[in-house]
Amino acid sequence: MPLPVIIDVEASGFGNGSYPIEVGYFTPDGNSYCSLIQPEPGWTHWDPSAEQVHGISREVLLAKGRPGVEVCLDLNTALRGQTIYCDAWAYDYVWLSKLYDAVELFPTYHLKDLRELLAECEQSLWHGLRSEVEKRLALRRHRASGDARTIFETYNEARKRCKPDWIV
Repeated sequence: MPLPVIIDVEASGFGNGSYPIEVGYFTPDGNSYCSLIQPEPGWTHWDPSAEQVHGISREVLLAKGRPGVEVCLDLNTALRGQTIYCDAWAYDYVWLSKLYDAVELFPTYHLKDLRELLAECEQSLWHGLRSEVEKRLALRRHRASGDARTIFETYNEARKRCKPDWIV
């Protein structure tokens, strides 16, 4: 199976009223995409604990975020017809749906949970490998595209370590 495209979403918080503030992906050929998203009218929830995780202030988001319709069109163009994976499907699906609903568009790609690809061996190695990958990559900011790359590299490393000896 070919390596997957990984997507990640940063959000204003973790509960009711939260919304996407940044989306990023990483592809097997090393390409990445990342964009801040302007909050839609009515998207006012802001959780300071989430801001401490992603490091994006609401002020930066309002000043540098791109309109949601542009972000959705970017994603639809780049990811059309593909199956894309994320590591927090229950959250990422909701946040991407909220974004697409707000701009009255539909994704042209399919979003799936990365756990669907993980065998038992890969699952057992996941947390330790992720820590190793985070140290190796030494990304200085917790951002969507960086997280997508970390998830991708962790998956790739787990897959290599769990590959049966008879597969060349």
